[in-house]
Amino acid sequence: MSPTTARVSGRVLVVGGGLAGMSAALAAADAGAEVTLVEKRHRLGGLTWSFWRNGICFDNGQHVFLRCCTAYRDLLERIGAADQVHLQAALDIPVLAPGGRRARIARTSAPLPSPFHLGRSLLGYGHLSLAERAQLLRPVLELRALTLDDPALDDVTFGEWLARRGQSRRAIERLWDLVVLPTVNVGSAEASLALAAKVFRTGLLDTVDGADIGWSAVPLGELHGEHGRQALEAAGVELVLGAPADAVEAPTGGAPHLAVLVAGRRLEADAVIVALSHEAAPAILPAGALGDLSGLGRSPIVNVHLVLDRRVTDLPLAAAVGSPVQYVFDHTAAAGIPASKGAQCLVVSLSDATTYIGSRPDELIRTFHAALGELFSKAEDAALVDGVVTREHAATFRAVPGTAALRPPPPTRCPGVFVAGAWCATGWPATMEGAVRSGTAAATAALESIRSGDMPAPLQGASA
Repeated sequence: MSPTTARVSGRVLVVGGGLAGMSAALAAADAGAEVTLVEKRHRLGGLTWSFWRNGICFDNGQHVFLRCCTAYRDLLERIGAADQVHLQAALDIPVLAPGGRRARIARTSAPLPSPFHLGRSLLGYGHLSLAERAQLLRPVLELRALTLDDPALDDVTFGEWLARRGQSRRAIERLWDLVVLPTVNVGSAEASLALAAKVFRTGLLDTVDGADIGWSAVPLGELHGEHGRQALEAAGVELVLGAPADAVEAPTGGAPHLAVLVAGRRLEADAVIVALSHEAAPAILPAGALGDLSGLGRSPIVNVHLVLDRRVTDLPLAAAVGSPVQYVFDHTAAAGIPASKGAQCLVVSLSDATTYIGSRPDELIRTFHAALGELFSKAEDAALVDGVVTREHAATFRAVPGTAALRPPPPTRCPGVFVAGAWCATGWPATMEGAVRSGTAAATAALESIRSGDMPAPLQGASA
């Protein structure tokens, strides 16, 4: 996690205890800096957290990662949690449809190069017609040829790009969106080609194993929150929890240092990293430190957690087509439900959930309980023991064309002040991987500013 082997002497203050903030704090501490992390909640982990209800532990949402998410996996190693996750030996996504029809997106066990490692599953993908399957090769080959840092890729939607290459609306909905929705958090019809291409290239096409899926085997509050806290404390990071940061103060004539106002305290630092959401960060930064971020928008995620009185599937995860279900995950073990009880906890994860974000919990529970009965025959007779709905109204920025230019690099216009978060300019969608990369990048920039001796100067027109 250390961004460089060179040691640095200085004080770094990190605002925000999500994955970006924890990554930044650990990287700075590992480089020798004196680090304080401030978090308004009494826990760490940001948008990845857990809660107990009726003796069952629920996560606020189902978060997964891919084998290609090397920065996130490094973070798990750094906090001692790498053995607390499952990682597929090979990509395998069962794709279900009402009435029992199934297909798979999987890579072959034979040592075939990309894109032929996916050929067997795509040729046999029964949710598309033979003609639609025959049209898949062209966009796959053209995706491999794209230059990912070409700014023109952020001028068009992925859906438009696919349509011009012979992809039907049904093919986009039943295949391409199975990858785009959960990674970019908007469908292909809206998603920037730049980010969709990044997902397909890095996950599926540049390597044969990059898209193998991983997920937590324990509650997220334990995986990130508890392991993260222990690692930060062991690294010497001072944790200030339950204390919101009110403002970052740029130096004035009589105060040569940066400072952060926290619950009436004034904490000085040589560098400040603000690792909050793109909606929260501007409120505490000095005026003019960032450009206008309103164009980044927001995209919600909704999760419907259903505890059934019996096991209805042995699949750890599955996607669905022709159903309101997008993805469903077996959360039973992580929820703390012993096998002897025979119950099962399934989580329906809904990305870009604008349609559902305002729905009543009882309506969502009823809708998706019935939808599971259409996908799993055993679920038709299963009784609902409990149902919980969790929502993140602003889970990610809305990754539409034009947003690349709005995502800032770590340095702000205020010397010594940096930003981190999955919304920053990482080249990745707003994922756990993007959050970790942004935190490490912000720490690298902050430490370099301290090493170079660049003293923060008053920001023109700045105010606290």
